[in-house]
Amino acid sequence: MPDVSLPPLSILDLALVSQGESVRAGLDASVELARKAETWGYRRIWYAEHHNMRAIASSATSVLIGHVAAHTERITLGAGGIMLPNHSPLQVAEQFGTLAELFPGRIELGLGRAPGTDQTTFRALRRDPGASETFPQDVQELQGFLGEHSLVPGVDAYPGKGTNVPLYVLGSSLYGAQVAAILGLPYAFASHFAPEQLERAVEMYREKFRPSAQLAEPLVLAGVNVVAADDIATADELMRVARLDRVKRFLSRGGHELTDEEAALAIDMPQGRQILDMMRYTAVGTPDVVEDYLTEFAARVGIDELVVASPVVARGAWYRSFELLAGRAAAVAV
Repeated sequence: MPDVSLPPLSILDLALVSQGESVRAGLDASVELARKAETWGYRRIWYAEHHNMRAIASSATSVLIGHVAAHTERITLGAGGIMLPNHSPLQVAEQFGTLAELFPGRIELGLGRAPGTDQTTFRALRRDPGASETFPQDVQELQGFLGEHSLVPGVDAYPGKGTNVPLYVLGSSLYGAQVAAILGLPYAFASHFAPEQLERAVEMYREKFRPSAQLAEPLVLAGVNVVAADDIATADELMRVARLDRVKRFLSRGGHELTDEEAALAIDMPQGRQILDMMRYTAVGTPDVVEDYLTEFAARVGIDELVVASPVVARGAWYRSFELLAGRAAAVAV
């Protein structure tokens, strides 16, 4: 039986730029969250590679990680993840090898197979449409560059070689689960926005896992959304605004920003309901309610660590949501 206590908690910071906020202000907020999270006791913060999304400022993921690392002292920072088909393994090894040399013991690297954008932007990235087909081989090549034995004769990553940056495989389907299991790497499921295949993917990963030099036993992480507040009414209102914001972000096109009224109408349409189903795994309420939800979720699915994201729009309430959850985690640890 899985442990029934609250598992270790990490943060996924989507580096959102709120409406009316500058990119610099959004990035400053990410730095501030990392500083706070360090004092609150979170294990790690991850940043995800996205492209051509006005509201997300983490497209140059390794640059953002370096910036946050320079403004913090000890919290582990990583990519959750780098979309490997967009890059050569050598370039990724050089970037994260550099980070590992600058911030030893604090850098890790999650790898995804999706492009992290739409097909038009994928072409603008100058990537081969078939690049995702070699994902398992590219992960192994990257692993070689970060270790002592390159798989490409005569080519080493400098910096990178010998840093042994820990690797994670990210996914939202059964494919990623199989790759992580066969390579003996930790598996992180993106259930905070793609919940459909979570339980089957975790089951498959555990069934097929092969021990490796990095990992002796299966290690499952899963994303989950958290909206925590000091009272239920506030939490419900924050969630209402977050739902509207999610629909607006996904349905606004061609420079037309949906109004709150338009988004509220869209919520009840099939497309709106589909968008909101992406938030299926969301804990909403006071800290004790959120803790109960997360504990049950992790035990039922078989999750070893939780990576929490917060869809809360208002900055102050966004910080507070993570702070309240950290307080519950600390109480459980004691």
